Amino acid sequence: MTESHHRGRVRVETGPKRVRAFLGGSLVADTLRPLLVWEVPYYPAYYIPSPDVHAELVDTGTTERSPSRGTAEIFDVVTAGGVAKAAARRFTDSPLAELRDAVRLDWAAMSEWFEEDEPVYTHPRDPYKRVDILASSRTVRIELDGVVLAESRSPRLLFETSLPTRYYLPLTDVRMDLLRPSATVTHCPYKGEAHHWSVEVEGGPAGPRLHEDLVWIYRTPLPESQKIAGLACFYNERVEVYLDGVRQPPPA
Repeated sequence: MTESHHRGRVRVETGPKRVRAFLGGSLVADTLRPLLVWEVPYYPAYYIPSPDVHAELVDTGTTERSPSRGTAEIFDVVTAGGVAKAAARRFTDSPLAELRDAVRLDWAAMSEWFEEDEPVYTHPRDPYKRVDILASSRTVRIELDGVVLAESRSPRLLFETSLPTRYYLPLTDVRMDLLRPSATVTHCPYKGEAHHWSVEVEGGPAGPRLHEDLVWIYRTPLPESQKIAGLACFYNERVEVYLDGVRQPPPA
């Protein structure tokens, strides 16, 4: 990493990875000097030096104002593989000098992103974020509406910088009879693709109550997160978690 620069809450650093973006099979950008820009505290965005953008950028004639980054000119991204409307921004008057000759591509508008030769999903990997997955013999019990959904004495605890501890449990310790299929799929740049279940529990006189997308599982996680393969995890925010019999406060 090169020296970082700050303005307000925005931090800018030059990353060491080769970064490429594709749209419909056509190369949009290929750079050896991507800018990592923390527009929000939680994760960075990639800004690409203008000479490393290979797609045509067509000016839409519109702008967007950011208090910290200046006024953005908005462009359509055009390649032989397709068009991504309003998917590029340039902050030519930015108070952050590094951004003035860089292009911000909308992450979701691109078909694929690569760091070196590996695909990356959701957002760039944060070089300051760490994921630790540790086996534990502590007892984890998950309850909802007075019903025990899971109880395990062999959980895997996942510690991720700035996020609440997550408890991954063997499926044999989960009330599978209460799980209902969900079509929801999410992605994490550190763990991979997660599939979800909803949970149906008795709701009293009103009958069963469905809690949508309460549980997720990484069946084939990325190599660095193999320890959670095939384990189920509940949203701490939406259930009661007991660790060795002690109720854990729900995360904010």
